Amino acid sequence: MAPPSKAGRALAALRADLVGDVFAPGDAGYDEARTVFNAMIDRRPAVIAQCADEADVVRSVRFARDLDLHVAVRGGGHSVAGMALGDCALVVDLRRMHEVTVDPAAEAVRIGGGATMSHLDRASQPYGLATTGGRASTTGVGGFVLGGGTGWLDRWCGLAVDNLLGVELVTADGSRVHANADENPELFWALHGGGGNFGVATALTLKLHELPQFSVAFLLHLPEAGPEVVRTYRAIIESGPVEAGGAVLYLTGPPEEFVPPHLVGQLLCAAVLTYAGTEEDMRKLAQPLLALPHESEIVTALPYADFQTMLDDPPGMRNYWSAEYVTGLPDELVNVFCALADTVPVPTGTQHLLFPQGGAIAAGPAEYPVPYRDAPWAVHPFGVWEDPADDERGVQWVRNVRAGVQPWSTGAVYLNFIGDEGAERVDAGVGAENIRRLAEVKRRYDPDNVFRFNHNIRPA
Repeated sequence: MAPPSKAGRALAALRADLVGDVFAPGDAGYDEARTVFNAMIDRRPAVIAQCADEADVVRSVRFARDLDLHVAVRGGGHSVAGMALGDCALVVDLRRMHEVTVDPAAEAVRIGGGATMSHLDRASQPYGLATTGGRASTTGVGGFVLGGGTGWLDRWCGLAVDNLLGVELVTADGSRVHANADENPELFWALHGGGGNFGVATALTLKLHELPQFSVAFLLHLPEAGPEVVRTYRAIIESGPVEAGGAVLYLTGPPEEFVPPHLVGQLLCAAVLTYAGTEEDMRKLAQPLLALPHESEIVTALPYADFQTMLDDPPGMRNYWSAEYVTGLPDELVNVFCALADTVPVPTGTQHLLFPQGGAIAAGPAEYPVPYRDAPWAVHPFGVWEDPADDERGVQWVRNVRAGVQPWSTGAVYLNFIGDEGAERVDAGVGAENIRRLAEVKRRYDPDNVFRFNHNIRPA
């Protein structure tokens, strides 16, 4: 029998050393371990290391360097581009590292690198605290925050990176590094939108905000009412308080109790008005929307953590998304946005969204590499379907939406909303003026571009 190869010996040692589990092709559980949220992604890593703690992450990264493997990082596995996986790579799978520790006196929370929004929201809720999270409870906190972080609360308490207090990172040489405003400040700056380019975020600390009450109005309209719904929603947001947020979206009527049976499977226009406050105050704000003819309504106070789960799309679907951040919302753009809804693939899980920015987003720190913060509105075509035969139709619809609203685009984009759209879109996501500075940070912490399964910034 031939002696084991260097790779074989290293893999055996990794299996022995890791507290967590290790999977390689051919192992029972390998295919399950490489399955991510987006069913369009089918990649075969060389090794998947399901790490139990930071020491496991260090061992895994050093294993990868010894064998000259590139490294992908899996938190929630929710990236539309499938950035949690890489063919022939090592995957550092953080899902076991989902501890959340709330410090109510400091109004801060420490979150393990594998935690999801649900972990964060459920831990913070008992203290009447919250911070900006993604619009789906299954999104991983780490990738969401490091990519910028926009959600239902961002007009009120800022983008997720505006609430970032510190990051614990394992870099490409297996070193443990802590970054905050005082310690490694240049790395800390780069982590405000630069994503997973600089290492494995094993934990993050975020600022929390008092949120004793949260309320929402969710109204369903026939699609032809869309332009009036959007104009009414626009007026509420543009004249209302920063506590108000939400979206207007077109979607296929789901088989839920709040959808009239004859509208299930049909294209509908939904108005979602969120409010960081009481139902009574929200009802006053929502009155112009409630006065419009509508087919169904939910107007209620509810825990924020519960609302976060309401628009989750299920795993195992095929996903393709993108976004355009726009300079304003004139009537002409309203009409274009609503006309583009006529081509939404129905019935699928696809959503055609328009949501507001402004408030604390626009007022946030201008120095971070998040160039989309100044845009007052965003259009977000969110393609979701089940049948691979719909791939071409779904992808083309997203591209058509982008093209349709292009005349109003600022050119900036939130990278967590897009797949692989080329290097120019990466520049648009971090700001062309920031590329050189980010590349210099990349050179210091990852000169060999080990962490490349991301919206990649190459070392200077």
